Amino acid sequence: MRLLLITGPPAVGKMTVGRAVADRSAFRLFHNHHTIEMLLDVFDYGTPAFTTLNAEFRRRVVEEAALSGTDLVFTYVWGMDAASEADYLERLVAPYDGRIAVVELVADLDTRLARNRTEHRLAEKKSKRDVDWSDANVLELESGHRMTSSPGLDAPAERLLARWPHLVLDNTDLPADEAADRILAWLVTQQ
Repeated sequence: MRLLLITGPPAVGKMTVGRAVADRSAFRLFHNHHTIEMLLDVFDYGTPAFTTLNAEFRRRVVEEAALSGTDLVFTYVWGMDAASEADYLERLVAPYDGRIAVVELVADLDTRLARNRTEHRLAEKKSKRDVDWSDANVLELESGHRMTSSPGLDAPAERLLARWPHLVLDNTDLPADEAADRILAWLVTQQ
């Protein structure tokens, strides 16, 4: 069993690439909005109940996937400037006992803003259907958080990434199917 953690900023293509990886392999996709969208029907984003349940549901899915021997893709927007996020991820992926690889997707802001409005994204993530709000959220996160790694930086995110195989993939002009093929070929070299 393996856990493939796909990280990157909003609208970089984590879910789409994760789905393409799952379609070509034994991996199952558990993208971050599987829990977010379900909880938004009951709780407002960021409220204590939302935050508690989102973390708990994700933890339990990852635990059960590891116990059942499931190869899992999990997508996550990682605020790499927050030590608490590195701590959270370390605890979340612990059931995979080191059988973890990280793919960090990167794309320029204009590409991500265009992707933020795609039919596929809006169909899968109803919380993004107010595209003006969603675009503003992408811009706010872009200006207020570091969501990509900085090699050589001595920070919690980079120390955690150093423990696992880590691939940075610029998918600005890379179709999801080709990105998935590259990721799967890279994973073979990491075994």
